[in-house]
Amino acid sequence: MLTSDARAIKDRFAVELMLFDPGPRYNIAPTQQISTIIFDGKRTLDGFRWGLVPRWAKDVSVGSKLINARAETLTERPAFRPALQRRRCLIPADGFYEWLKKSDNPGPRRFELPEKGTFAFAGLWESWFDPSGENLRSCTIITTAANDSVRGVHDRMPAILRPADESYWLDPDSNVADLSELLLPNPSLVLTATPVTTRLNYAGYDGPELLESA
Repeated sequence: MLTSDARAIKDRFAVELMLFDPGPRYNIAPTQQISTIIFDGKRTLDGFRWGLVPRWAKDVSVGSKLINARAETLTERPAFRPALQRRRCLIPADGFYEWLKKSDNPGPRRFELPEKGTFAFAGLWESWFDPSGENLRSCTIITTAANDSVRGVHDRMPAILRPADESYWLDPDSNVADLSELLLPNPSLVLTATPVTTRLNYAGYDGPELLESA
């Protein structure tokens, strides 16, 4: 979820080049375009396909299985290992959803900061060329073990970077051996959980009503 306006996102992440209209988006589904910040000489925000398509993939369909990457196994997975070395990204968001299943009140929950601020998921990105030579840029969101704010709903959560660590994660020249420390669950990160409508289950539904409590 990314509902902040373009100017606020540009300022929050010191983006120098905006190549994509970030929203507002209330329900972003896999294989859709997602706002992605990379560093290629300057901080650039562009729209990448959500679901990483490795350079060696035969077609884009593999991306639907690679929407998330577990922090604990990044160096072991051939699909993620090359991107971890040099193609790391920030994926801006001001909320995300997890589904509570075992409860008297099951359904989706929206997680966000108490002050409704914007934060960054740690991500990886790749370039893939189809047979005609067209370049597709895609990304994946890294997940880590849930912290106390999320654990009651789900055992995993997106790896949310501390603002002070965002530049180091984004820098292609950072020491890869140090990066795993940035992906550990942040015990001091407080998120609020709000039940939302099950219309969220439909990928084509993207309305401001998702901000309302269910």
